[in-house]
Amino acid sequence: MIMDITRKNKLLNRKKTDPSHYTYTGFAEAVTPDIQLFRYSHSEFQEYKSLPVNKIGKFTDENSVYWLNIDGLNDPALIAGICHQFGIHSLIIQDILDVNQRAKFQEFDHLSYLTIKSVAPFEKEINTEHISFILGENFLISFQEKKGDYFEHLRFRLREHKGIIRERSSDYLLYALLEAILDNYFKTLDQIDSEAEKFNLLDQNKEPSPNLLMTIEKHKKMVHFINKSILPLKEFSLIIERKENKYIKPEHIKYFVEIKDLCLTLIDSCEIIQSSLDSSTNLFFSIQGYRMNRIMKMLTIVATIFIPLTFITGIYGMNFKNMPELNWQYGYFALLGILFLILLIMISYLRRKKWL
Repeated sequence: MIMDITRKNKLLNRKKTDPSHYTYTGFAEAVTPDIQLFRYSHSEFQEYKSLPVNKIGKFTDENSVYWLNIDGLNDPALIAGICHQFGIHSLIIQDILDVNQRAKFQEFDHLSYLTIKSVAPFEKEINTEHISFILGENFLISFQEKKGDYFEHLRFRLREHKGIIRERSSDYLLYALLEAILDNYFKTLDQIDSEAEKFNLLDQNKEPSPNLLMTIEKHKKMVHFINKSILPLKEFSLIIERKENKYIKPEHIKYFVEIKDLCLTLIDSCEIIQSSLDSSTNLFFSIQGYRMNRIMKMLTIVATIFIPLTFITGIYGMNFKNMPELNWQYGYFALLGILFLILLIMISYLRRKKWL
């Protein structure tokens, strides 16, 4: 953690001293960034895969919508080259490459910029991704930190001319991509909720493992991260709803209002799941405390029963010559009888008090 903070501080200092220096802050994978370009309209569709940077060209056809998608951010020079080609400000380039950047929305004269965090259903650790969008008059550029299939169903709809996506402009494409990201949020929360139902803390025949508490805390961190990631997207949709944006057509504002409603639903789900996980944590400690109290109670009862017995045997364990009971023929058996009688009296008393 200390190393991560130190690294982040160095990157922030470098931003201040050299704004033109671009550094990818994520984990560099041995994967070359992949560029795909989709050009479509109602009547035509073109798809270009593994496109070289020098083949991207300008988005000059006003009757077509261009979607340029870049998978992989571990080549800052390539990302900067693409951005410079479209006049994207250096501060935006730094935010695109900074995977620790908080989700935010900015408007410029010739484009709008949005960066968010995406999550996906997980096995052990939450799978997060830094995604940035550049929205223009007739184009949308998306930068994905990792190669994933979040948007494969949208590519299929574009290829097969399914739905209305090819009838609409680039802002509708942005809405469709955001909706796909939110759908992954819903799936991830459903998975967390399903796993939380399997904790089964009320099973008295099974003692909860300390690893269960670690799992609960891990899920709480996931829910907190999701909630924190959704809030900026909700704010973005509120901005679109409240004021005009020259790249969001008036007839498409209703779709971004739907994004806001989805965000509110997700936030409510986060609160419900967080409350459930908090209850599981409290129940875990309550069960542990209850089991410990039972153990302490049993040990106390055993000690209470044996205190008088130990006292009597301690007396007769002293090495005094003048102890008449030692010379009595039935002294040993009498003492055993007394000890047994005291044991029965103690047990009877504890049962009557309902302590045993």
